[in-house]
Order: sequence, then C-alpha cells, then structure tokens
Amino acid sequence: MEYRNPNDLLHVLLVSICVHSWLARKTLTPFAMPATRSTPPHLLAMQKKSTSTSAFFNLRALIGLFLCAVTSNIFYGAIAATLTSVTAISATSAPVPQYQIYDIGVAQVGDKASQGLGVSRAGIAVGRSLANNGSQAFTWTLKGGLVGLPNLAGRSYSVSNSANDSGTVVGTGATTAFGSGRLPVIWQNGVVSQLPLPVGQTLGDANSINASNVAVGSVNAGSDQRGVIYDGGSATVITQTTPDGSYFLTAFGINDSGRIVGQGIDPVHAARNVGIAYDIGQNMAFDVGALPGMNGALAFGVSNTGYVVGSSMFNQGSGMPFIWSDQGGIVAIPLVADTSQGSASAVNSVGWVVGTDSGNFAVPFLYDGTTSYRLADLIPPNSGWDLSINTFSSAQGISEDNAIVGTGVHNGDIRAYAMIPVSPTPTPSPSVTPTPSPSATPTTTPRATPTPRPRPVPHARPTPP
Repeated sequence: MEYRNPNDLLHVLLVSICVHSWLARKTLTPFAMPATRSTPPHLLAMQKKSTSTSAFFNLRALIGLFLCAVTSNIFYGAIAATLTSVTAISATSAPVPQYQIYDIGVAQVGDKASQGLGVSRAGIAVGRSLANNGSQAFTWTLKGGLVGLPNLAGRSYSVSNSANDSGTVVGTGATTAFGSGRLPVIWQNGVVSQLPLPVGQTLGDANSINASNVAVGSVNAGSDQRGVIYDGGSATVITQTTPDGSYFLTAFGINDSGRIVGQGIDPVHAARNVGIAYDIGQNMAFDVGALPGMNGALAFGVSNTGYVVGSSMFNQGSGMPFIWSDQGGIVAIPLVADTSQGSASAVNSVGWVVGTDSGNFAVPFLYDGTTSYRLADLIPPNSGWDLSINTFSSAQGISEDNAIVGTGVHNGDIRAYAMIPVSPTPTPSPSVTPTPSPSATPTTTPRATPTPRPRPVPHARPTPP
C-alpha cells in the first residue's frame, strides 16, 4: 500500500488518519516514496501514489499502509481465521529461524527517527533518517554501519528505496515531507544525481534497481501517472499492457532478469487493483491474478527466481499476503496470530518472504515457505525492541542470506533495524542478550511518531486517455 498517495498506504507522517495504521503511515509519510513499500498492512491503506506526495513515500511503506485503512468485516474475518488456523496447524520439522537484531541508528545526531526500506541481495540496507525539517537517505552494512547519502540540490527530503550489490542506490528527492516536487535520484560512489525523465515529464520516483543498473519507478501524478524504466541515461514509460488492457501505474520492483512488478489499472473495472508484471523484451504484461474471494492484487516485490509477492484484495478492501510463481500461480501466505489482514513486501530466491500483517497493531512477519513467524518471536528476549505492539513496525526487505530490514520501536524510539540470521542453539541462553548497534546512535533522541514509509493505496481509477 505504498500507494504513494493512493491512500498512500502511506498515511503521511504528519497526518494521523486511520487509527493505528493510518497513524503509522501518515506520521512517516513524509517519505512515502511511491508505493507501501510500503509498511504495515494497515499502512498500505494509504492513498494511491497518484499524487506526487504519495508517490514519493510510496515504495515499500505503502505495502503496510494499504491493509490498515480498511476495516475488517465478517467475510474477511472468515478468511483471516482460516489462514491463521493453517499457520497453527502446520508443524514443521525445520528449526525455528533465529536472529540477532541491530539498531541501524540515525544519520545525524538529533534526527528523530529512521526507517528501513529495503536490502540488496547481498545485504546492503537502505532507508531514511528523519529530522524536523527534512530527511536523509542512507545505506547500512553490518561491517560498515550507517552511511548518510547527500541530498539532491533543492530537495531536502530524500529516501533511498533500493540498492544493488555494487552499491548503486536509487530513491526519491522531494521538497516537502509529503513528496511535493518529487524527482528520481541515483547515488553512485556516494555522488547524487537526478535520473533522467521522459520528455515533457517533471515528476518521478525510483523504487528499485537491479544488478545491471536498470531502475524502475513512475513518472507524473494522478490519472497521468505511469510506470517507467530508467536505463542507460534515458527513461521509458512502460506501455505494454495485459491482454485485457490493464496498464502500469507504478513499478515497485525489478529483478536481475528484467521482470518488473507493480500496481496496474484496469480501464474497464476502475475499482479493481491489478498486480501487474512485465518481462522486459516481451510484447505484453500479465496479471498475477487474485486469491479466492478476491478480484485483484498489488505486486510489491520480485526475486531473481521469478517469485512475486504482494497483497490480494477485493476492490479497495483489506488485503491478504500472497506469493506467486510461474509454476504454482498465486498462493496465500498464512497470517500470524491475532491479525486479520496483511501484505508481503519482499521475497528472496528460495521463496522466503517478509511483510507486515495487522490487527490492532502492525506485526512484521517472516514466511519460510511453510510457516509464518512473527519477527518479534525470532529475536533475543529483553532486546529492547518492540515489533508487535505498535503501529509503526514493518518488514520491507530480505536478502539472499535471509537478512531482514524494516522499522520497529527500540527503547521507545522509531528505528530502522537489520535482523541477521544466527545458528540455532539447542539450549537458548536465559541471560539477557543486548541488541548490538554497529553504528553510532544518539543517547537521547526526541520522540517521533513517523509513519513507516507508505506504499501507494489505490484510489478511484481514472479512465486512461
């Protein structure tokens, strides 16, 4: 629901809208780069990224916001109960994953919060650090800690949405926390520059980049917003449609083979969301379909093996997380306990998925192909991290080594985190395990109530020109 403005699963940082979800969304919305990616399910409910504002914050946060805005009803409750029971029934012989969690910190002393928005296949985390009068994009690695990235001239609100393993980063720069005047940005060797826009376009964003430095995002806003590919110093609007005429509103992800996924618009059925995908070089795009009882979807992430993940819903209603493959089609991901809706944000090559479910709170999860786990249950006890009893938490990225990046609450402050897998131990240690912090983190930080980067939430579909 990173819908970027689309309800921006992004309920923006300064605006507290839909109870918990909207609250989280709007608060951090300032950087709701195009799309949920969003962000907790409830955050997914944010407005579609049709406006320049939501587009800016959309990306992964939008995923989370989308689900939150929607109220649950008996029909969806039944589906949620069924999915939850599936989780409870499936007993797996495999050991429960175990993780150490790291506070990524903030870019500047005095910054009030940070958000983790993604991670490269080899483990370079990206996100943004929030201050009262702007935001700064960053990268983070376990060995190197946090490195702040320079803002584009004239754009004091920046966010990094994606990085490849060579360290090239893409994101968005804007003039306000709501994404006004958004521009697609790229950082290479620490130097920032604007990505080119198609002739006649003045607004854009960049959500994902692959190993070949091909990036994707969107240009323009409102009914004229369209998915775009940035490659070799040029930008090309994605004009390929599905067989029924659905087209790209925004592109959220691209893999190394050139498969692009995102949000599409059905010109015949304006209320329906389209989880749209396109393989560069092909003549047509395709629709990943919908889960039983739903009629559409939003596609937020894609792996190098072709897995696609996102959220499936009926019209603009609550969503359920899914994973799609060429061989198996679309399959529901079980919800974790005490949640009724959710969205999957990212997937790696072996099919491990992360995302955010929601009920009263935002609950980040990991799905290993069989079982859905609350991230809160996979980290050391007494770590100081709250990943289950707040509306700001999210899981936005997963690496090939299963490292997870997202946003949580650490000792009362909203912080980006990185969870690194550790070898399971037969007998868990009863002693308190501190949370390592490889990067400098201010001792005192003003309390902030930002909303995790929202993904665009779909709104009324305009009729294409």
